Amino acid sequence: MMLREQEGRQATPSAVSIDSQSVKKAPFVSEDTGIDGNKRINGRKRHILTDTVGLIWVAVVHAANQHDGVMAEHVVSPVLGYLHRLKKVFADAAYKVELGDWLVRMYTSIELEISSRPPTARGFVPVKIRWVVEQTFGIFNQ
Repeated sequence: MMLREQEGRQATPSAVSIDSQSVKKAPFVSEDTGIDGNKRINGRKRHILTDTVGLIWVAVVHAANQHDGVMAEHVVSPVLGYLHRLKKVFADAAYKVELGDWLVRMYTSIELEISSRPPTARGFVPVKIRWVVEQTFGIFNQ
């Protein structure tokens, strides 16, 4: 909150972005692991919720075989108590059904915006607002 205020922004964001990244499990790790069939990775997923600046508001680690949309509720719900300005969540198509339905049932004032890169694009293409969460994953990998 202090960093946001130093940049001349409100203390809490009105928009956040959610995404996950599959990571290979480390040696001797056996809890909460699974195989992400889409990426063929045996390990875990780290799920993060960032604001438009790239600050992490929530991080959840779970087995890689659990679907992003199903786990999204566990990522978003912890911050709803103190992100009173939250109006929009940016996500990719993996979150459309489960997270969208949950937000409509529980929080009608919060909108889910699905944004994906154009199907004809090759390589990395920045996607509206969601590029910030990808940048944060890149920092993790450094």
